[in-house]
Amino acid sequence: MKPRESLVRLKRFQVDEKRRRVTQIEMMIAEFTRVASDLDREIASEENRAGITDQSHFAYPTYAKAAAQRRDNLRRSADELLEQLSEAKSDMDAAAADLTKAEQLEDREQVRFRPAEPSRDQALFEAKAFTASSTVSF
Repeated sequence: MKPRESLVRLKRFQVDEKRRRVTQIEMMIAEFTRVASDLDREIASEENRAGITDQSHFAYPTYAKAAAQRRDNLRRSADELLEQLSEAKSDMDAAAADLTKAEQLEDREQVRFRPAEPSRDQALFEAKAFTASSTVSF
């Protein structure tokens, strides 16, 4: 295996790894958002059941307080993940650019080391020369 081929394989692996990381972060954000929405519904349900919506009220349901705190933590985590997502996307773009450069270098190397094929005109010339030399008798 040529050094350029292994470089291209490495760059492809890096791009795939960055892409997986971006996908993983996106899935985590979606999951946190879904769970936070579920908690919103549970909090509303608990408040309706107790008839108290004021969190500072002494009889506010304990479960609703705990669920609200968990929901807020999930939202903060999702916001932090959004920052990580933008960094991961820029890393993925940079890795994709590196891959493109490595592929272009490999393509140039393959063209440079490919045996030169005779041009169509050269092939016709050689065919005519062969035909002319085979018809000449001594």
